[in-house]
Amino acid sequence: MKPKRRKSEREPTIALINIVFLMLVFFMVAGALAPPLDQKLTLVDTRDLDSVAPPDALVLFDDGSLSYRGTPIASAQAYMDAMAELPGRQTGLVRLVPDRDTPAHALVALSRDLRQAGATRVVVVTEQGLN
Repeated sequence: MKPKRRKSEREPTIALINIVFLMLVFFMVAGALAPPLDQKLTLVDTRDLDSVAPPDALVLFDDGSLSYRGTPIASAQAYMDAMAELPGRQTGLVRLVPDRDTPAHALVALSRDLRQAGATRVVVVTEQGLN
């Protein structure tokens, strides 16, 4: 006599895999894919440009110190006060160039201090390279 073959129970993960696959297909069909760039377009090559900070930018060093046009600045409030005295200078816009090794919390704290001192817009200037 042969022993009866037992049917193995289905793994519950197979149903989960099927659902995930169906969701993947749904989002691929329903999602809007970005159109490709025009074939005639050539992007700007910035590899050979000098990475020099804009002359009117506030520089934040990795130790937390600030400088403007090579002159040390004591605080965000001192910078905003100095900018208010310059003729024709937009006091609301601040260009900020952080050092690569600056901790993120120092950058966020300085941005907050600049906003409290009267800056309406803080623009962080960074180096970007396309590979």
